[in-house]
Amino acid sequence: MLSRDKTGLVVVDVQGKLARLVHDSDTLIANCAKMIAGAKALGLPIVLLEQNPEKLGSTVDELRAGLGDINPITKFTFNACESSEFLAIIKDTDVDSWLVCGIEAHICVYQTATGLAERGFNVELVSDCVSSRTLSNVQLGINRMRGNGVQITGLEMCLYELVKDCREPEFKQVLSLIR
Repeated sequence: MLSRDKTGLVVVDVQGKLARLVHDSDTLIANCAKMIAGAKALGLPIVLLEQNPEKLGSTVDELRAGLGDINPITKFTFNACESSEFLAIIKDTDVDSWLVCGIEAHICVYQTATGLAERGFNVELVSDCVSSRTLSNVQLGINRMRGNGVQITGLEMCLYELVKDCREPEFKQVLSLIR
């Protein structure tokens, strides 16, 4: 089970034109925005990644609005775990479980989630917060991550798991995101 004090969120490369070209992009962006808002409401650390932003563009405005002063980590490798800046931030958070969302499920999300799992972290893919240009590549990425020890969760499932109790003050904020 996820625990609020030991869980963080990694947002992978929801940027530029590519974010508009992936399968069901409107739903992906809306769900990622909800995931970010839920993580912020629960006080989770959030790590934002951008793949080669000079070529692909920056994180989409819909997500930037909810991220506040969180600065993106620029990367050029598909696996963020090959970035020393990313690894340093991950290690500084004192978190052992990472929720992962973003694009593309079969490339950067897959490689980053697998890289985190290989480094001993509990990794949970937020399955309704990932996409690729084709639905078949989304499924391929999810299947490969599952085979590499990444757990699969959903937006609603993980947020309620983290809230744990409807009497918690954050429950109403999370509920408003889900409804």
